[in-house]
Amino acid sequence: MKTSENGIKFISEHEGLKLTAYRCPANILTIGYGHTGKDVTPGLTITKERAIELLKSDIAWAEDCVNKNLSNLNQNQFDALVSFVFNVGSGSFQSSTLLKRAKVNPNDSSIAGEFAKYNKANQNGALAPLPGLTERRKNESNLYFSK
Repeated sequence: MKTSENGIKFISEHEGLKLTAYRCPANILTIGYGHTGKDVTPGLTITKERAIELLKSDIAWAEDCVNKNLSNLNQNQFDALVSFVFNVGSGSFQSSTLLKRAKVNPNDSSIAGEFAKYNKANQNGALAPLPGLTERRKNESNLYFSK
């Protein structure tokens, strides 16, 4: 499967857009919807259309990860999981109870609670819930269970 236009829009809204290259908190040059790479140089500017092209390319690994692990998803489930994997990484996804439950039954309502567990980030040396991640996980869960 591939991420739908609705899924691309969903991810882009949660990633945020910067049309001029900047250094992220990890001091990595970044542009668009979180794009990094050798093509990102200081002062670089791009259009929103180019940012979308980069995002579509950048999520390919997350699509591959979801496709390799699950085959019986509807489009909204796939899009939600691509967003999740793109944000938390393939290792976290592959070791998650969320994936284990989705493999058994992708419509298991307890999966909603599994999304919610991934709302923390390192803050001053300790994991703490972040409002933005809490909201993103809620929205991913809502998309996953929408028809």
